[in-house]
Amino acid sequence: MKEIIENIKEPYYETESEVLLLGDAFELLDMLKEESVDMIFADPPYFLSNDGITCKGGRMVSVNKGNWDKIDSVESKHEFNRLWIRACKKVLKKNGTIWVSGTLHNIYSVGMALEQEGFKILNNITWQKTNPPPNLACRCFTHSTETILWARKDDAKAKHLFNYELMKEINEGKQMKDVWTGSLTPPKEKKNGKHPTQKPIYLLERIIQSSTSEGDIVLDPFCGSSTTGVAAKQLKRKYIGIDNEEEYMELSKLRLEEQRNE
Repeated sequence: MKEIIENIKEPYYETESEVLLLGDAFELLDMLKEESVDMIFADPPYFLSNDGITCKGGRMVSVNKGNWDKIDSVESKHEFNRLWIRACKKVLKKNGTIWVSGTLHNIYSVGMALEQEGFKILNNITWQKTNPPPNLACRCFTHSTETILWARKDDAKAKHLFNYELMKEINEGKQMKDVWTGSLTPPKEKKNGKHPTQKPIYLLERIIQSSTSEGDIVLDPFCGSSTTGVAAKQLKRKYIGIDNEEEYMELSKLRLEEQRNE
């Protein structure tokens, strides 16, 4: 993968099949080789840190995640989404695809930004959580789903990969639907530490299996604890993770090294 990151002098962590890059996603994406990655999974800030409360482990806790999860206006949020999607499009191969996870706080902006930046949305996946935290305010329905948008470049000549037969096999011989049901991230996946928006491995495994082949390069521009990287490694794909928090880079490194030793 050296030819892809040749403009970056000191990766935070690097092996033959994995690279972790610490720093600003916009700057680092701009330094990667154009049209070099096969698939992107992005879990960008949802911007839901609004000083509210939620339930976690039976306790009332703040919804605030950190300054990275705050923004001052709807306009700023949408501009942010357009900018990172534009940067990702530059490094995505012609036939590659991008997956973006979100909630009602950001996913509508993400969907519009994808189309504005020249992507065609292929699917709207609903991830239904079997064990969501309760709604403490009791003034609306319990939030139990997230949306994952799957898109390719809006080019008539683009031929994206979809491993249809594999997905059908996993789904007991039936076409797989766009509603995926499963639990939140289990404690065993957080034993080295945790990220506030950490996704479960099974979710990333399905995404990667459905839209890549062995040896393909998967990029996560907001990698957090690198669940994407762990899943990619298990499935024999290559991985590039970017994050601007050293705490999460170290957690990513620990998880990837643990996967290597298993």
